Amino acid sequence: MKIRLLTLLFTVLMLVAQSAAAQQGNSSMRSYQLGVGDKIYINVFGEDDLSLETRLPDIGIINYPFLGEIKLVGMTLSEVEKLIYEGLKGDYLINPSVAVTVVEYRPFFIDGEVKQPGGYPYQPGLSVNKAVALAGGYTERASRSDIQVVREQNGKPVSMEVEVGALIQPGDVITIPQRFF
Repeated sequence: MKIRLLTLLFTVLMLVAQSAAAQQGNSSMRSYQLGVGDKIYINVFGEDDLSLETRLPDIGIINYPFLGEIKLVGMTLSEVEKLIYEGLKGDYLINPSVAVTVVEYRPFFIDGEVKQPGGYPYQPGLSVNKAVALAGGYTERASRSDIQVVREQNGKPVSMEVEVGALIQPGDVITIPQRFF
């Protein structure tokens, strides 16, 4: 009886921990800024002609029906929804229902002391350690400290030192340094 109770308690604690981790990951993605290479889906409920799936090109500008060219790079999903809502409201639709989702994130890149450096598809919740695993693992000379991540913030690259458990974002460039004996 005690074993069943402990098992049940353990299961509940694990579910609570997983839920908290998922919420933390989701909240960081709410402020996610779109970048070149992201594939998004814009859905205007009941208006198939205004729904669109597109990959953001190098210039970060898409041509949207009725609104023309709009620059989306650097905007959050809610900002894009508001921009399209405001653009369509009144002249074209009375109260448009707009939803924007990321279909596919831009890749992240990893170089340095990993077995297969290069670009890989981003997945939400990806840590440095998981990114290294995707790149074939650490080389025998890899350091697991002094890891550098270059991330674009407000249009400028920012370099930061991170731990192996740090979460990465789409477009990040991870550098695994060589350790010295």
